[in-house]
Amino acid sequence: MKLYKSLLLAALTLIAVFGASTVTIAQSKPATATPLPEKLSASEFARLIREFSEEGGEFHSDNLISNETSYLHIVTKLKELGASGGAYIGVGPEQNFTYIAKTRPRIAFIIDLRRLAVVQHLLYKAIFQLSPTRAEFMSRLLSAPLVKGKAPAANASINELVQYFSATPTDEKLYAANLAEFRKLIQKEYQFALTEQENQGLEYVLSSFKEDGLSISYQLRNSFRGMYFPTLKEILTQTDLQGRHGGFLAGDEDYNYVRNLHLKNLIVPITGNFAGTKAFAAVGDYLRRHGLSVNTIYCSNVEQYLFEYQVFDGFAANVKKLPTNEQSLFIRTLSSRGRHPAGITGHMFTTLMQRVPVFLKDYSAGEYTYYQKLVNTNYIAADRK
Repeated sequence: MKLYKSLLLAALTLIAVFGASTVTIAQSKPATATPLPEKLSASEFARLIREFSEEGGEFHSDNLISNETSYLHIVTKLKELGASGGAYIGVGPEQNFTYIAKTRPRIAFIIDLRRLAVVQHLLYKAIFQLSPTRAEFMSRLLSAPLVKGKAPAANASINELVQYFSATPTDEKLYAANLAEFRKLIQKEYQFALTEQENQGLEYVLSSFKEDGLSISYQLRNSFRGMYFPTLKEILTQTDLQGRHGGFLAGDEDYNYVRNLHLKNLIVPITGNFAGTKAFAAVGDYLRRHGLSVNTIYCSNVEQYLFEYQVFDGFAANVKKLPTNEQSLFIRTLSSRGRHPAGITGHMFTTLMQRVPVFLKDYSAGEYTYYQKLVNTNYIAADRK
């Protein structure tokens, strides 16, 4: 669940600017489009983060891990719908890696209102780079050593990985060494200078995973702390509706695809508002210059808060600025608790899809007057068993 509290003041002005104007699909590609390089330089990677980002905003959650237990339900349908290649846009933490693995984009942008999200994704980038195997990734993320003779095999299942790291204590020396190495990679190799606050954020994120391990969960601040949310262990061991594991750490093929994108500097985290004036427009211009369309937009339940703060028109205008095509898809998650027709028993969230052209047509026709109308109109649900 993605909480878009405290939206940027700039986004609030978009209602007056765009109102309920007609929205069409931005499909055209410039005649002089330059193919996207196979790998971005470190300086270009850092430039994109710096120049595309907006001012950050505040949340009542740090959102260090997802709480969307239904995230795998749509993967079979996602493949059937042909959402692959092109560009991916997402929001939030690790669930993006699974959707990136399933849709195989050329480049991915993670746009999140929280500046801490950029820091966390830079941390993930460093962990991926240093970790040729899934076990090494989990070891570095959780600050738990791989003990010789006991460590999981290279082809270990996700259940075996989870079992090992559930029983392996964290190591303070490993944590300190990893933190120093991650910080060095980010600042030297990725050429991204961390501010004092961002350095503190980097330490906060890594220490949170060290302290809580696989028990870490999404947490709301203040009066919401008593609410239950799934742990990282539960998120990683979720299955699709056919009972198959499918997260990015479940198998080498998906893991390696995401890792290779990171090694090529092609997963770019940006601080941005979905209804803001800069990030989406900058990404759209960049993709158009390279002749790429957005094939997947994962927006969690951001739209719920855009409606709440009356800036949904700004988001629709931003979608219009993106180069899309007839295959382009939204992936969105809503808190349903069984109330949505596509809700799955045992899951407090429902993951749905929708074609971007359908969204734009319906928006232009004035169909989306409130959030529940959006998520109940022309949606694509997972295939049941």
